[in-house]
Amino acid sequence: MKSDSQTPLDLQELAFSHISVLGREVIEGLAVRPGGHYLDVTVGSGGHSRLILEAAADVRVTAVDQDKDALAAAQKNLAEYSDRVQFIHRNFADYEFTPNTFDGILADLGVSSYHLDQAERGFSFRQAANLDMRMDRGRSLTAADVINNWDEAELADIFFKYGEERLSRRIARRIVERRPLHTTTELADAIASSVPPKYRYGRIHPATRVFQALRIVVNDELKSLETFLDKAPNALVPGGRIAIISFHSLEDRPVKHGLRNSPLLKVLTKKPIIAQEEEISNNPRSRSAKLRIAERKQE
Repeated sequence: MKSDSQTPLDLQELAFSHISVLGREVIEGLAVRPGGHYLDVTVGSGGHSRLILEAAADVRVTAVDQDKDALAAAQKNLAEYSDRVQFIHRNFADYEFTPNTFDGILADLGVSSYHLDQAERGFSFRQAANLDMRMDRGRSLTAADVINNWDEAELADIFFKYGEERLSRRIARRIVERRPLHTTTELADAIASSVPPKYRYGRIHPATRVFQALRIVVNDELKSLETFLDKAPNALVPGGRIAIISFHSLEDRPVKHGLRNSPLLKVLTKKPIIAQEEEISNNPRSRSAKLRIAERKQE
C-alpha cells in the first residue's frame, strides 16, 4: 500500500474530478448568503465547497476530510479561494464544533467515486488490491484484519447488520474456509462461490453488500455519523441550516431521526430531496442520493 506522500498529486486531481451530487439543491437548501461561514465536513474534491463559495460574495468555508488525498486535491481545486477556505484533516465525528459558528453545515456521506476508482485503496472488487478500505490511512484496522481475524459469527453479524446481506451466514462460512484472503478479488471470488447461481449472476455483484459492510466497520461510519448528528446542530447560528446527503438506508435512517429528534432543529424536508432524471443520466451515482435539510431554531 502506498503512503499518502507516494500518491502523485496529478492522479489525485484526476481521480477527484467527479460531479457533485445534488449541487443545485444543496446550495438552495443551505440558503447561502453573502459573508456567511459554512462547514463542509466531507470536502472530497471540493465540488460542493466550490458551489458554496461561488453562490454569494465573501463566503468562507471550513473544509474537513479524514482522507489526506482528498484534502490535497481540494486544496488544488480550490486554490483560487485559498484566502477564504480553511482545510482540516479530521474525521467529522472528531471535529470540535464551536457553538453558534456556522451559517450552514454540509455532509456528503458514504464512499466517493475516487475511493472506488483508485484500486489500491481496496474499496472495490473490480480490480485486485490489498484489502484496506481505510478512508483515513492513519487508522489501524483494515478490511484484511476483519476478514482474516474475526470469527465466523462476528463476520455473519456485520454482513447482515451493515450490508443487509440475507446470505450472511453462508458467506461468512466460506470466507473462514478460504482464509487467509489478501486481495479484494480473492474475497469477491470467495463470496461469489458461496451463493446460488441465481444470486451470483443477479443485478448486483454478490460481494457488493459485504464490501459495504466492511467499509462501514473499518471506518466506524455509523458511530461517527451518530456523533456528528449529536454535535453539529449546536454549531449552527440561529437560522443556520444543515444539509446531509446519504446513499443507503443505513445512513438515511439515522439522518432522518437525528434531525427530527434534535431539540435545536426544525426539519425543512418532509421527504428527502432526490436527483432528477437529467442529473441521474449525467451522474448515475446520484440515483441513490437522498438530501435532508434542517434549520436551527431561532432562540
